[in-house]
Amino acid sequence: MTSQFVNIHTHRPTGRGIELRTAGIHPWDADKEDIAALGTLPADVQAIGETGLDYARGAGRQQQLAAFRAQLALARDRQLPVVLHCVRAFEPVMLELAAREPRAVIFHGFIGSPEQARRALEKGYYLSFGVRTFSSPKTLEALRETPPGQLFLETDDSDTGIEEVYAHAAAVRGTTVEALKRATTENYERIFAPQNG
Repeated sequence: MTSQFVNIHTHRPTGRGIELRTAGIHPWDADKEDIAALGTLPADVQAIGETGLDYARGAGRQQQLAAFRAQLALARDRQLPVVLHCVRAFEPVMLELAAREPRAVIFHGFIGSPEQARRALEKGYYLSFGVRTFSSPKTLEALRETPPGQLFLETDDSDTGIEEVYAHAAAVRGTTVEALKRATTENYERIFAPQNG
């Protein structure tokens, strides 16, 4: 596969490059959606997500935990990676992941500290960075320190194009857009190609 722009998490698909197909219950909707309905996933779903915990907003913590645990169990059962939403809940998310280790973990829209990034990376997890990264000095440091083999980029819900995200990230990391495309394409293939084949 030639290197492409991998947009690991977007709410505005463009049909250009590689855009991950996910299904899951967002922590904001954990009190509104039926967990049982996730048992019938569309055939083209590549990962469970975005799922996780958000202790700044959304459903109650117990509802979020129940939905998160159910989705982690489904991910293990189907051998699917998870795309995580994690806001002010890093420690609880790490505990849940340790108890129900999925095949692969991608922290989407990572805006944590370099220390949190290191802990996630030590576990072999992937970090994905988007537009919000560029306004946070601590997250810029995490972006600089993330090894190419554990890196993804995304647009999330922004209308900024993925090409622009790559250009900003390349400038921050002191590398080229092509090098980032190569790295993210290889990471995507490492996680998803076996189940696509």
